[in-house]
Amino acid sequence: MFDRLAIIVCFIAFLLLFTGVGLYSAKRHQNTTADYLLASRNVNPWLTGLSAFATAHSGGMFISTIGYTYLVGISSAWLFLGWFLGDYIAWFFVHKRLREVSEQNASETIGSFLAGTPSKDTASVRRVDRLIPIISALITIAFLGAYAAAQLLAGSKALHAIFGWNYSFGIILGAVIVVIYCFSGGIRASIWTDAVQSVLMMFAMLMLLAVALNACGGWEGLWVQLKTIDPALVDPIPQNLQFGFSLFLISWLVAGFGVVGQPHIMVRAMVLDSPKNMGLTRNIYAFSYVVFSTAAILVGLTARVLMPDLIAGGDVELALPQMTLQLLPAFWIGIILAGIFSAVISTADSQILACSAALTQDIFLHTAKSYRLAKIGTLVVTAIILAIALASDKNMFALGIFAWSALGSGLGPILVVRAWQLPLNPWVGVTMMVSGIVAAAIWNAGLKLSGSVYEVLPGMAVGFLVYAIARWWEKH
Repeated sequence: MFDRLAIIVCFIAFLLLFTGVGLYSAKRHQNTTADYLLASRNVNPWLTGLSAFATAHSGGMFISTIGYTYLVGISSAWLFLGWFLGDYIAWFFVHKRLREVSEQNASETIGSFLAGTPSKDTASVRRVDRLIPIISALITIAFLGAYAAAQLLAGSKALHAIFGWNYSFGIILGAVIVVIYCFSGGIRASIWTDAVQSVLMMFAMLMLLAVALNACGGWEGLWVQLKTIDPALVDPIPQNLQFGFSLFLISWLVAGFGVVGQPHIMVRAMVLDSPKNMGLTRNIYAFSYVVFSTAAILVGLTARVLMPDLIAGGDVELALPQMTLQLLPAFWIGIILAGIFSAVISTADSQILACSAALTQDIFLHTAKSYRLAKIGTLVVTAIILAIALASDKNMFALGIFAWSALGSGLGPILVVRAWQLPLNPWVGVTMMVSGIVAAAIWNAGLKLSGSVYEVLPGMAVGFLVYAIARWWEKH
């Protein structure tokens, strides 16, 4: 009973810390949509880099990444290597351009940036120009909303594993915390809390890795035991790849580049105080990414050694919280649980704000100037995402992975075109978005080839192909 109380007290203390930081940040807010959605484009590179890391590395890294590594072994590292390289390339060629061009265009949302016109310029916007922001907003709300629901579900899984609580309680708790500080401080509150949460996430993962490695008998003990359980776990090449290893790796590199289609992450580039600071922001993000992802993969491997029976009758996505219960005293369990919730909230708050911006600024153009309606939109979107999470099944990996691919395929190619200020007809832009998502869906659900080549590759390829054909047609 005492141990359970200690876990709860430690967990609640960190939740109060996050909420307090978010509420404190609200003291600097201005009652404008530009401040609510972009923090007046005045966030320093350290906060921006840490926030981007915490937002991109969600509860999925604690829950689904470790579960996936538990199943396949060291070959999971290729997935994350490819993802990192693609992500890093995007930081070099797209993020700075997005920061510069969005300020030139006075774009406050990803949708208005994709349209090429400010969302509030009601006088000069033609009806046809409204197609891109409306369609992109609907895509954002549908898929990013599902992605946010997956984050809340990840947090609820941790609470269920440690306390035995109903999944619904954890989902509702996460949503309430996000609303409290996002509603008061907008994206500034999200960024400030992300920075604090990123530190806790890193500490929690590294601490658990150290303890788990020691329990496995060090690096050598881990390797020997993995090989004894299943030699495939120490085989660096993934099994049963229909199109070979090279295309598999390239597809995950493109998946990482698919970050350009993630509104909740790309908006971090728009809030930076100066485009000149993008390099420092990128390096902060990259360092945090590499350390955290490497630790997560290793924790997944130790979980396979320490809890080999989980694969037979349990949920492998619960590997981390169950291993935490097995290895750590109550206080440290509370810290790990808070770390998982940090990852969940740091992503969910950003996704909710991005969906809120899409709803209030890109769909309902004539209400876009209202700061009050922007905040109300946050409540409406949270309610929708909460309903999705409560109605979903318990597998967050599939939900989050396809949401990423749909956003990357649908919004990624057109964002690159706009960032490089290439000419774009509104009808071509809509065709790019729709065809990219359709291609990804067919590849995943129809052809069932995603296990060999992640669907972002064909999805984004189709989007860029549509643009290339359209440009050729216009010239001829």
